[in-house]
Amino acid sequence: MNRLAKETSPYLLQHAQNPVDWFPWGEEALAKAKAENKPILVSIGYSACHWCHVMEHESFEKEEVAEVMNRHFVNIKIDREERPDIDAIYMDAVQAMGVQGGWPLNVFLMPDGKPFYGGTYFPKQNWIKLLGAINNGFTNSQEELQKSAEGFTENMLFRETDRYGLIFENQDFVQADLDMMYKKLSNTFDEEWGGFQRSPKFPMPSIWLFLLRYAKTSPKALNHLKFTLDKIAIGGIYDQLGGGFARYSVDSEWFCPHFEKMLYDNGQLVSLYSEAYTLTQEELYKETVYETIGWLKREMTSPEGGFYSALDADSEGVEGKYYVWYKAEIDEILGADSKEFCKDYQVTEYGNWEHGVNILWKNDTILNSKYQEQIEKLNQERNKRIRPGLDDKILCSWNGLMLKGLVDAYRAFDEPEFLALALQNAHFIKDKFLKDSVLSHSYKNGETKIKGFLEDYAAVIDAFTSLYQATFEENWLHLAEKLTVYAYQNFWDEEDQLFYFTDKDAEVLIARKKEIFDNVIPCSNSMMARNLYTLGLLLDREDFKDLSKLMLCKMKDLLLKNVDYLTNWACLATQMITPTVEFAIVGNDAERFRKDIDKRYFPNKVISGTTTQSELPLLENRIAKADETLIFVCYNKTCQLPVKSVEEALLQIQ
Repeated sequence: MNRLAKETSPYLLQHAQNPVDWFPWGEEALAKAKAENKPILVSIGYSACHWCHVMEHESFEKEEVAEVMNRHFVNIKIDREERPDIDAIYMDAVQAMGVQGGWPLNVFLMPDGKPFYGGTYFPKQNWIKLLGAINNGFTNSQEELQKSAEGFTENMLFRETDRYGLIFENQDFVQADLDMMYKKLSNTFDEEWGGFQRSPKFPMPSIWLFLLRYAKTSPKALNHLKFTLDKIAIGGIYDQLGGGFARYSVDSEWFCPHFEKMLYDNGQLVSLYSEAYTLTQEELYKETVYETIGWLKREMTSPEGGFYSALDADSEGVEGKYYVWYKAEIDEILGADSKEFCKDYQVTEYGNWEHGVNILWKNDTILNSKYQEQIEKLNQERNKRIRPGLDDKILCSWNGLMLKGLVDAYRAFDEPEFLALALQNAHFIKDKFLKDSVLSHSYKNGETKIKGFLEDYAAVIDAFTSLYQATFEENWLHLAEKLTVYAYQNFWDEEDQLFYFTDKDAEVLIARKKEIFDNVIPCSNSMMARNLYTLGLLLDREDFKDLSKLMLCKMKDLLLKNVDYLTNWACLATQMITPTVEFAIVGNDAERFRKDIDKRYFPNKVISGTTTQSELPLLENRIAKADETLIFVCYNKTCQLPVKSVEEALLQIQ
């Protein structure tokens, strides 16, 4: 057992029996490199990463490879999900070297921690040759390598404003800007399979959320959005038996998944499908949300109410083995029902995937409930198999994303079970991650570790703000405000006018970075900008609204040119081009009125409510009579006359 045996990360523990003398990231390893003048190998991955497992089996488990690594290097293993700050720095460096990023990420550093070479997966013989070449270069050309490392590090120290030419111009977004963004996106739509013309295909929730918000002005956008959501929901990327989405599809047809299931994908997709349902009333979307939350509750929820991070792609050392079927297996289990089931789920005698096995994917938008009895039988048999590995660490930011998904699902479907699960998780976050307005990032075995990153604050603030609007329990709103104030005080860069990713009191690394580009998870700056806007309205805080507008306007030029990776910013722009409706509901029927409003598709709104009275700005000095409930419809601090029904309120909006 090496030093990693003392860690809590499932990924690090997977390497605890390697003959490689692994260190966790920390002062011990960094001091050893300086004292012995050795280069550092930083190897970064995560527990559900298939190629991380492959490289471990091929190289890190082998004595002859470990001997070279231990003799010439100080070897550090990092779980990227625990330390996204370190991962971002060295991923940036490797991409600056002209290498396409990915995991496993293997980066060679000088003893001072500055990077000079890196790559991703290497087969065993290539890895051994590379280790020899790196050692030779360090031994004979250390001065040149140090200069190279200084250059890569210097490149990371440019502020985002300078690197991307961000200029603040106090100009509002207009409809023409949204039209331009949509046009850029639509140029590469895949009209045959949905999504974009590329493979692999990742679900990109913020892109589809932008299309959903834009759809009211474009039937074409709505059609492509629905087409894409349909294809994803009936595809192999979605677990047709157990619910939940895989991380991506390796092909362009949403057919063959990379079988790992990540909490962050599923949280966002629950939000997306829930909101899409309120517009389309598609039963497929409702079923998809219910099944995914069923998977969450069944397989991903800890006894304390936290949500685990991921399920591995592999079981028994084989990718996807838990999920795929031979037709003969299905025939034996389903008997006479097998023929129709296999037809609808495209199961063939010779297999629709490799090695004669089948991935279940539907050829039409039929509901799984049509085959409820057959699916139950197949699940009973599947449950006898060896399950994929579970990454049971609990991450604050990812829990925030899933909490937001649960709240959105509750607001769309008025399902009490969703709210109960959301409240259980919200209390878990408050009790385990939060202390004196400070969040931690990771929780395992009863202990938190690692100071919270901006992504933790952004996701939790969003979730708590939404939870208030679903329940009118004001403590969640006040917590969101406290966390926002803390984030501003400890993450804000006054010169760059954006938030850093790390707390000012966090560990000092070779660079302190900012996230501005949205990816499979929206960047923490765009999430914070949206939070500031929503909270600014709910709390009547002009400072929050001004900060949100400043951040969005600063991104405008880049957004119009590169909307593909900035769509969460674009979602905020859709809210700012027209006034946001502020609903204030006062009276005994406040909750019923809120439910009625939330059933309609009306995303550009905030809701406050009370059954008695409240000091919140939207509700202050508004008291209804005992036998009536009033709705105040407001825009920009101007309210219309109160009305006594949701229908009257909607007429005022129109």
